[in-house]
Amino acid sequence: MSQPSLHVESLTVSHGAVTALRDVTFTARSGEITALIGTNGAGKSSLLRAIIGLASSKGDIFFQGDNINHLATEDRIRAGLALVPEGRRVFPGMTVEENLLVGGIRGRAERRLSIDEVYALFPPLADRPSDRAWQLSGGQQQMLAIGRALMARPRIFLLDEPSLGLSPRIARDVAESLKALTEKGAAVVIAEQNSGFVQPIADRTLTLSNGQMALPD
Repeated sequence: MSQPSLHVESLTVSHGAVTALRDVTFTARSGEITALIGTNGAGKSSLLRAIIGLASSKGDIFFQGDNINHLATEDRIRAGLALVPEGRRVFPGMTVEENLLVGGIRGRAERRLSIDEVYALFPPLADRPSDRAWQLSGGQQQMLAIGRALMARPRIFLLDEPSLGLSPRIARDVAESLKALTEKGAAVVIAEQNSGFVQPIADRTLTLSNGQMALPD
């Protein structure tokens, strides 16, 4: 069995008087895709934001055995976590390559190598390095958002609704690219409403309902 890369224990997230997530526990392993299925408002985004440090939480978050509760978001990213939030959020006025360079946190040679790896994973981006992001299709923008996160070479990859707004064909292409990430040893966690997107590629599927884990890990 692959090793635990991320373990969340009894995590609770509140937004003011509203509890978005209550006592959630799960494990994501290196080389596997963990799917978190739930309707809108189930707590999926709150969970991913808490893991990356963008939402305050109670409970424990372990990365490769180390508790990272005390780490700021930028330090979690440096340690090897990455988040692609819902909505893609690329920089529309910047070129494809400029968007990718924003995600690089290492030296020039490593950034160049990372760009080449992104292009190998997403050939449509390799064909349009000088195009502005706004000129790309929705699917290509999603590829760019994923590619930008990949530039930091994360060990844990968190994605929030990656299939949103994509045609079935493009969604399949994106799904295949995510499966390819696990072959490089990454742990991939996908929060999705669209169970049809994740079921063919997920190694384990968990369900969130009303801020709680509906099925045991």
